[in-house]
Amino acid sequence: MTYSQHLRQITPDAGVFRDLPADAARSLFGAMLDGGVPELELGALLVALRMKGESLAELLGAYEAACERVLRLRPPAGEARPIVIPSYNGARRQPNLTALVALLAHRLGVPVLVHGSLEGHGRVTTAHVLRELGILPSATHAQAQAALDRGDLVFVPTGVFAPGLANLLALRSRLGVRNTAHTLAKLVDPFAGEGLRVIGVTHPGYYARLRDFLLASGETALILQGTEGEPYANPRQRPRIEHIDQGAARTLFEQAGAPEDAALPESVDARTTAAYVRRVVDGRAAAPPPILNELAACLYGCGYAPDFNQAKAIVAVQAHAIPAA
Repeated sequence: MTYSQHLRQITPDAGVFRDLPADAARSLFGAMLDGGVPELELGALLVALRMKGESLAELLGAYEAACERVLRLRPPAGEARPIVIPSYNGARRQPNLTALVALLAHRLGVPVLVHGSLEGHGRVTTAHVLRELGILPSATHAQAQAALDRGDLVFVPTGVFAPGLANLLALRSRLGVRNTAHTLAKLVDPFAGEGLRVIGVTHPGYYARLRDFLLASGETALILQGTEGEPYANPRQRPRIEHIDQGAARTLFEQAGAPEDAALPESVDARTTAAYVRRVVDGRAAAPPPILNELAACLYGCGYAPDFNQAKAIVAVQAHAIPAA
């Protein structure tokens, strides 16, 4: 099937959308990720898929193509799964606390890898905050692996482990909208399925789509409605947090409010946010309860604590804060 035929199929006809089969989506996205689709057709296909919304079959096929092209990293030795935190949105209205979740988990000895974009398109990225904390991006695949082997918290730009995916992400600045690559970036695991992904989504419809994908694919992940799309629990309104594993979902926390007096930075800039994160990690400031809830979910999901109540107890003791309720 030619690219024009793919385009005709997914472009609405009298308001009716038609989906690609999974094998066709895999082939198409394989060509996209390999740079084999001409520029005009590539832009048209990505925008058409954006307008239509990817079906489950399309997403499964595209994901398979992306996984085949990810440069694998070796998980550090240990019983706990490494925690994989995809960070692609950035913050605009609230401080970006993705780095706080990562550092709190890492402080407990859990391997943590954050991957994402260096460019925030006007937002404060996790990469910006980590840089202020002295954690620089890994420039090469070998550098990322060496940092993991040393037990460091690692930030890996998308281009280091998934160059084709990074190229599609970069088209946002030209197309003016996100595309399927932004969804794939939240789903891929550099550890080939051995990591626990912490996936933050932006709105209920997107949540349902990715939840269905995780259930159908048998992947292991935590999923929550993130703050401005970043994968951290809103300090002022804890989201629902689900653990999905081998086709089954378990709700770990229901949506709930948080104390109104959550002491957050007054500014969202990277330096101010990093200073706040450092105070919390060092025990000089209390972590917001929704962040502690998410940390407990991470410890349970990665196998650090075999029992969820034990995970909550560990967080209560180690974080020197109120128990995760």
